[in-house]
Amino acid sequence: ASSPQDSFRPQPQQSAHAPAAMPQQAGSQPPAKTPAPSSAHAPTAMPPQTGIPRVQTPAPKRLPAFLKPVQKGQKIPLSSGRPPGRLTACFGWNTTNAQCDVDVSAFLLGADGRVLGDSWFVFYGQTKSPDSSCTFQSTSSQDRETITIDFHRLHPDVKKIVFVLTINEAFEKNLHFGMMKDAYIRILGPDQKELASFQMTEYYTNVISMMIGEIYDYNGTWKFHAVGNGVAKDLAGLCSLYGVQVCD
Repeated sequence: ASSPQDSFRPQPQQSAHAPAAMPQQAGSQPPAKTPAPSSAHAPTAMPPQTGIPRVQTPAPKRLPAFLKPVQKGQKIPLSSGRPPGRLTACFGWNTTNAQCDVDVSAFLLGADGRVLGDSWFVFYGQTKSPDSSCTFQSTSSQDRETITIDFHRLHPDVKKIVFVLTINEAFEKNLHFGMMKDAYIRILGPDQKELASFQMTEYYTNVISMMIGEIYDYNGTWKFHAVGNGVAKDLAGLCSLYGVQVCD
Protein backbone atom coordinates (compact mmCIF):
# COMPACT_ATOMS: atom_id res chain seq x y z
CA ALA A 1 0.00 0.00 0.00
CA SER A 2 1.16 3.50 -0.67
CA SER A 3 0.03 7.02 0.01
CA PRO A 4 -1.37 9.21 -2.82
CA GLN A 5 1.32 10.27 -5.26
CA ASP A 6 1.06 13.92 -4.46
CA SER A 7 1.38 13.43 -0.73
CA PHE A 8 4.72 14.62 0.55
CA ARG A 9 6.90 15.13 3.55
CA PRO A 10 7.37 18.91 3.77
CA GLN A 11 9.89 20.71 5.90
CA PRO A 12 9.05 20.97 9.60
CA GLN A 13 7.65 24.24 10.87
CA GLN A 14 10.21 26.90 11.72
CA SER A 15 7.94 28.91 13.99
CA ALA A 16 4.81 28.04 15.89
CA HIS A 17 3.72 31.70 15.65
CA ALA A 18 4.39 32.55 12.01
CA PRO A 19 2.07 30.61 9.72
CA ALA A 20 3.29 30.09 6.20
CA ALA A 21 1.16 31.21 3.28
CA MET A 22 -0.89 28.31 1.97
CA PRO A 23 -0.60 27.47 -1.75
CA GLN A 24 -3.83 27.77 -3.67
CA GLN A 25 -4.64 27.04 -7.29
CA ALA A 26 -4.84 30.09 -9.50
CA GLY A 27 -8.34 31.42 -9.88
CA SER A 28 -9.79 29.18 -7.20
CA GLN A 29 -12.13 30.51 -4.57
CA PRO A 30 -11.99 29.77 -0.84
CA PRO A 31 -13.45 26.29 -0.48
CA ALA A 32 -16.90 25.73 0.92
CA LYS A 33 -16.92 23.78 4.14
CA THR A 34 -19.03 20.93 2.77
CA PRO A 35 -18.25 19.80 -0.79
CA ALA A 36 -21.38 18.79 -2.64
CA PRO A 37 -20.95 15.46 -4.46
CA SER A 38 -22.37 15.42 -7.98
CA SER A 39 -23.58 12.08 -9.26
CA ALA A 40 -26.69 10.37 -10.54
CA HIS A 41 -26.33 8.11 -7.53
CA ALA A 42 -25.49 10.72 -4.90
CA PRO A 43 -27.25 13.90 -3.81
CA THR A 44 -25.67 17.18 -4.89
CA ALA A 45 -25.91 18.41 -1.30
CA MET A 46 -26.44 16.58 1.91
CA PRO A 47 -29.78 17.39 3.60
CA PRO A 48 -29.18 19.14 6.93
CA GLN A 49 -30.70 16.31 8.93
CA THR A 50 -28.26 13.72 7.53
CA GLY A 51 -25.14 15.49 8.75
CA ILE A 52 -23.84 16.13 12.23
CA PRO A 53 -23.82 19.80 13.26
CA ARG A 54 -20.34 21.21 13.50
CA VAL A 55 -19.06 22.14 16.94
CA GLN A 56 -16.67 24.99 17.59
CA THR A 57 -13.10 24.23 18.61
CA PRO A 58 -13.40 21.96 21.67
CA ALA A 59 -11.50 22.26 24.89
CA PRO A 60 -8.19 20.37 25.17
CA LYS A 61 -8.40 16.68 25.88
CA ARG A 62 -6.02 14.28 27.54
CA LEU A 63 -4.47 11.64 25.35
CA PRO A 64 -5.63 8.07 25.86
CA ALA A 65 -3.20 5.35 26.85
CA PHE A 66 -1.73 3.94 23.64
CA LEU A 67 -1.38 0.22 24.24
CA LYS A 68 -0.06 -0.92 20.85
CA PRO A 69 1.71 2.06 19.30
CA VAL A 70 3.31 1.88 15.87
CA GLN A 71 5.76 4.22 14.18
CA LYS A 72 5.22 6.33 11.09
CA GLY A 73 5.40 4.13 7.99
CA GLN A 74 4.88 0.88 9.92
CA LYS A 75 2.32 -1.66 8.68
CA ILE A 76 0.78 -4.32 10.88
CA PRO A 77 -1.96 -6.94 10.33
CA LEU A 78 -5.33 -6.42 11.96
CA SER A 79 -6.53 -9.96 11.35
CA SER A 80 -5.07 -13.29 10.32
CA GLY A 81 -6.27 -14.26 6.86
CA ARG A 82 -9.90 -13.20 7.24
CA PRO A 83 -11.87 -9.95 7.62
CA PRO A 84 -11.66 -8.58 11.18
CA GLY A 85 -15.43 -8.27 11.59
CA ARG A 86 -15.95 -4.80 13.05
CA LEU A 87 -13.31 -2.16 13.70
CA THR A 88 -13.49 1.33 15.12
CA ALA A 89 -11.04 4.03 14.07
CA CYS A 90 -10.79 6.64 16.83
CA PHE A 91 -9.31 10.11 16.36
CA GLY A 92 -8.15 12.86 18.66
CA TRP A 93 -6.12 16.07 18.62
CA ASN A 94 -5.51 19.36 20.35
CA THR A 95 -4.69 22.74 18.85
CA THR A 96 -2.60 25.80 19.66
CA ASN A 97 -4.94 28.08 17.68
CA ALA A 98 -8.59 28.33 18.68
CA GLN A 99 -9.61 28.85 15.05
CA CYS A 100 -8.49 25.35 14.04
CA ASP A 101 -11.66 23.36 13.41
CA VAL A 102 -10.62 19.83 12.42
CA ASP A 103 -12.71 17.43 10.36
CA VAL A 104 -12.24 13.67 10.03
CA SER A 105 -13.10 11.92 6.77
CA ALA A 106 -12.64 8.43 5.33
CA PHE A 107 -12.32 7.63 1.64
CA LEU A 108 -13.30 4.11 0.51
CA LEU A 109 -11.04 3.25 -2.41
CA GLY A 110 -10.90 0.50 -4.99
CA ALA A 111 -7.81 -1.25 -6.31
CA ASP A 112 -7.10 1.78 -8.52
CA GLY A 113 -6.80 4.09 -5.53
CA ARG A 114 -10.01 5.98 -6.32
CA VAL A 115 -13.43 5.98 -4.70
CA LEU A 116 -16.03 3.56 -6.04
CA GLY A 117 -18.35 6.51 -6.65
CA ASP A 118 -18.98 10.09 -5.59
CA SER A 119 -20.74 9.09 -2.38
CA TRP A 120 -18.06 6.64 -1.22
CA PHE A 121 -16.57 8.77 1.50
CA VAL A 122 -17.85 9.62 4.96
CA PHE A 123 -17.48 12.77 7.04
CA TYR A 124 -19.65 15.05 9.19
CA GLY A 125 -21.94 15.89 6.24
CA GLN A 126 -22.32 12.35 4.93
CA THR A 127 -22.21 10.06 7.93
CA LYS A 128 -22.66 6.66 6.28
CA SER A 129 -21.20 4.94 3.21
CA PRO A 130 -23.57 3.62 0.51
CA ASP A 131 -23.10 0.02 1.68
CA SER A 132 -23.69 1.08 5.32
CA SER A 133 -20.31 -0.38 6.27
CA CYS A 134 -18.67 2.84 7.46
CA THR A 135 -20.31 5.18 9.94
CA PHE A 136 -19.02 8.54 11.16
CA GLN A 137 -19.77 9.65 14.70
CA SER A 138 -18.88 12.76 16.61
CA THR A 139 -18.32 11.73 20.19
CA SER A 140 -17.85 13.45 23.52
CA SER A 141 -16.06 10.50 25.11
CA GLN A 142 -12.32 9.93 25.21
CA ASP A 143 -11.88 10.43 21.46
CA ARG A 144 -13.12 13.40 19.47
CA GLU A 145 -14.55 11.49 16.49
CA THR A 146 -14.84 7.87 15.37
CA ILE A 147 -15.49 5.92 12.18
CA THR A 148 -16.79 2.38 12.54
CA ILE A 149 -16.16 -0.20 9.80
CA ASP A 150 -18.36 -3.28 9.50
CA PHE A 151 -16.52 -5.73 7.27
CA HIS A 152 -19.60 -7.94 6.93
CA ARG A 153 -21.21 -5.06 4.99
CA LEU A 154 -18.13 -3.69 3.25
CA HIS A 155 -18.39 -3.74 -0.54
CA PRO A 156 -15.95 -6.34 -1.94
CA ASP A 157 -14.46 -3.79 -4.34
CA VAL A 158 -13.24 -1.62 -1.44
CA LYS A 159 -9.55 -2.42 -0.96
CA LYS A 160 -8.41 0.53 1.11
CA ILE A 161 -9.89 3.08 3.51
CA VAL A 162 -7.87 6.26 3.99
CA PHE A 163 -8.43 8.38 7.09
CA VAL A 164 -7.76 12.11 6.79
CA LEU A 165 -7.69 15.03 9.21
CA THR A 166 -8.48 18.38 7.58
CA ILE A 167 -8.46 21.89 9.02
CA ASN A 168 -11.67 23.59 7.96
CA GLU A 169 -11.38 26.96 6.19
CA ALA A 170 -7.59 26.79 6.37
CA PHE A 171 -7.09 28.83 3.19
CA GLU A 172 -9.45 31.57 4.35
CA LYS A 173 -8.03 31.84 7.85
CA ASN A 174 -4.37 31.03 7.06
CA LEU A 175 -4.37 27.95 9.30
CA HIS A 176 -2.04 24.95 9.09
CA PHE A 177 -0.86 21.83 10.89
CA GLY A 178 1.85 23.75 12.67
CA MET A 179 -1.02 24.86 14.90
CA MET A 180 -1.94 21.25 15.73
CA LYS A 181 -0.65 18.85 18.37
CA ASP A 182 -1.49 15.50 19.96
CA ALA A 183 -3.11 14.15 16.78
CA TYR A 184 -3.63 10.39 16.78
CA ILE A 185 -5.53 7.46 15.36
CA ARG A 186 -6.17 4.24 17.21
CA ILE A 187 -7.85 1.13 15.85
CA LEU A 188 -10.08 -0.88 18.15
CA GLY A 189 -11.19 -4.46 17.50
CA PRO A 190 -14.69 -5.95 17.90
CA ASP A 191 -14.07 -6.27 21.63
CA GLN A 192 -13.01 -2.58 21.79
CA LYS A 193 -9.45 -3.58 22.60
CA GLU A 194 -6.72 -1.62 20.87
CA LEU A 195 -5.11 -3.31 17.87
CA ALA A 196 -2.87 -0.43 16.82
CA SER A 197 -2.33 3.27 17.49
CA PHE A 198 -0.31 6.02 15.87
CA GLN A 199 0.42 9.40 17.42
CA MET A 200 1.78 12.09 15.13
CA THR A 201 4.99 13.84 16.12
CA GLU A 202 5.62 15.89 12.95
CA TYR A 203 3.57 19.04 12.29
CA TYR A 204 4.14 21.33 9.30
CA THR A 205 3.18 24.87 8.34
CA ASN A 206 2.55 23.99 4.66
CA VAL A 207 0.01 21.22 5.35
CA ILE A 208 -3.73 21.60 5.94
CA SER A 209 -4.81 17.97 5.44
CA MET A 210 -3.10 14.93 6.92
CA MET A 211 -3.48 11.33 5.76
CA ILE A 212 -2.99 10.05 9.27
CA GLY A 213 -3.52 6.36 8.55
CA GLU A 214 -5.20 3.76 6.37
CA ILE A 215 -6.42 0.18 6.49
CA TYR A 216 -6.04 -1.95 3.39
CA ASP A 217 -6.49 -5.44 2.03
CA TYR A 218 -3.24 -7.27 1.36
CA ASN A 219 -3.85 -10.70 -0.15
CA GLY A 220 -6.92 -11.23 2.02
CA THR A 221 -5.39 -9.82 5.21
CA TRP A 222 -6.44 -6.38 6.37
CA LYS A 223 -3.56 -4.25 7.64
CA PHE A 224 -3.10 -0.88 9.27
CA HIS A 225 -0.58 1.58 7.84
CA ALA A 226 0.56 4.56 9.93
CA VAL A 227 0.91 7.15 7.17
CA GLY A 228 1.39 10.61 8.68
CA ASN A 229 1.86 12.42 5.35
CA GLY A 230 0.14 15.71 4.49
CA VAL A 231 -0.92 17.84 1.55
CA ALA A 232 -1.85 21.47 0.99
CA LYS A 233 -5.40 20.53 -0.04
CA ASP A 234 -8.73 21.19 1.62
CA LEU A 235 -11.57 18.66 1.76
CA ALA A 236 -12.75 19.57 -1.73
CA GLY A 237 -9.19 19.11 -3.00
CA LEU A 238 -8.96 15.70 -1.34
CA CYS A 239 -12.25 14.70 -2.96
CA SER A 240 -10.78 15.52 -6.36
CA LEU A 241 -7.57 13.69 -5.47
CA TYR A 242 -9.49 10.48 -4.75
CA GLY A 243 -11.87 10.77 -7.69
CA VAL A 244 -14.94 12.44 -6.17
CA GLN A 245 -16.60 14.89 -8.54
CA VAL A 246 -17.28 18.07 -6.59
CA CYS A 247 -19.67 20.81 -7.71
CA ASP A 248 -18.34 24.36 -7.97
